[in-house]
Amino acid sequence: MTTFAHRDGLRRRTVAQGETQVSHEPDVVLTTVLGSCVAACFYDPVAQIGGINHYLLADGTATDAASMQRYGVYAMEVLINAMLAGGAARSRLRARIFGGATMREGFRDIGGANIAFARTFLREERIALVGEDVGGTSARRVEFRAAVGLARCRSVTEAAPPIVVRRPPPPPAAVGDVEFF
Repeated sequence: MTTFAHRDGLRRRTVAQGETQVSHEPDVVLTTVLGSCVAACFYDPVAQIGGINHYLLADGTATDAASMQRYGVYAMEVLINAMLAGGAARSRLRARIFGGATMREGFRDIGGANIAFARTFLREERIALVGEDVGGTSARRVEFRAAVGLARCRSVTEAAPPIVVRRPPPPPAAVGDVEFF
């Protein structure tokens, strides 16, 4: 866990892909950067504790704990359990979700699948979704003051996703030809 102190008196902790962090310290800001990934920020206003996860894919198959951290259901369960261990009550949890951008046109919509998973999970678990900044084509930087439940999301300038042009490989040289380069 990397913590940076800033001149504003707040300590920033970076949450990397596949990580979850929880804090009850009012001067701690949990930060992450998202593309097609999604981060869920949970907060319990009574216990004054909050946390954030950062998952890469909505679902998948993994056999080891390190790989499982990339998937939404694992990330959500880890976050909920850490919140409960810190004194939160499941019935008081409030959530915000961020990310899920379409970063490359013409590829599978990973961001859309991540957003759909988060919304479905929260609905099925009866956790109130109180805010979101999702979709689009911009990367995002999320800052979450977990103990007070304040979240800020900054987007990179909205731009069309790059178009990937797939070129066919060059034809093989004929037998006996010499190629100069």
